[in-house]
Amino acid sequence: MIAGLEDPTSGTVEIGGRDVAGLTGAARGVAMVFQSYALFPHLSVADNITFGLSVRKTPKPEMRERLDKVAELLGLKPLLARKPGQLSGGQQQRVALGRALIAEAPVCLLDEPLSNLDAKLRQNLRREIRALQQRLGITMIYVTHDQTEAMSMADRVILMRGGRIEQNARPSELYERPASLFAARFVGGSSMNLIHLDNDASGTRAVIAGQDEVAVLPRPGRGLVLGLRPEDIEIAGESGDRPAGHVIGTEADVEEIEYLGADALVTCRLDDHRLTARTRGTAAPSIGARVRIGWRESAMHIFDAESGWRLDPAGGERSRHAPHVNKDTHKERETST
Repeated sequence: MIAGLEDPTSGTVEIGGRDVAGLTGAARGVAMVFQSYALFPHLSVADNITFGLSVRKTPKPEMRERLDKVAELLGLKPLLARKPGQLSGGQQQRVALGRALIAEAPVCLLDEPLSNLDAKLRQNLRREIRALQQRLGITMIYVTHDQTEAMSMADRVILMRGGRIEQNARPSELYERPASLFAARFVGGSSMNLIHLDNDASGTRAVIAGQDEVAVLPRPGRGLVLGLRPEDIEIAGESGDRPAGHVIGTEADVEEIEYLGADALVTCRLDDHRLTARTRGTAAPSIGARVRIGWRESAMHIFDAESGWRLDPAGGERSRHAPHVNKDTHKERETST
């Protein structure tokens, strides 16, 4: 829709404060980079980069000047005479990016440009693309299913679900205040722990399966889901003491330990629930130990069990648009993001 391949059913598409919905794609000033590099195998790197300018009959002196600038920026100067078949995957992706940047368009659309590369090369190119965007000051809209790419590269993240916006926020807000169960599951190095809470006899307080009280219900009598990130759960050890400074605490049995070097993921059994905590690798308890786990009240994320949306302290939902939730199992249907 931004590039003009589809027409909006309503509203406007604005680039630089100008509505471009009625313009052709060519007239919008949008550059694109795809998952497939789409390079011409018979053309040199230089000719691939300048192909669009040649089609538009850009004067040769200007074309050479732009090529020198882009090649210097992307480290492609030593490769300009080579053919795509003589390049590595990362080099080919730089050529595809150079072909987009040489157009000097105000907006650059990138559709999963790194998905064909290995993990180490993706990490390097993430940093390069981010630095490039900051240096040039252009708007880049980057489509990805990789949350690491989204969180590490973006100024803002628009989390999509079933063709609709689930949350539009800065990466820090997406992590610290997920708007829904879907967002909570999507963001984070380790999945957020999600626990369905039981109401006490009065229906005004929530407990975990008869354990310690964990929250005052923002909506008395409503089903709630408690979200806790593994890094927000601390383990006191086998002494049974509550972790220092933590207002919520309960006992659990250690079932699994996933050693990651500096860190360890410790999975604990709490009656019918399993909670995963991230702790220092050297501080992990032993499997089978009875430990005391705890978390701060500020670390708790509360969601409405029926709608799936986040609840604020006053009991209001984070959004009026409810996500797709199976009311019988409270498990969301899988969708692309």
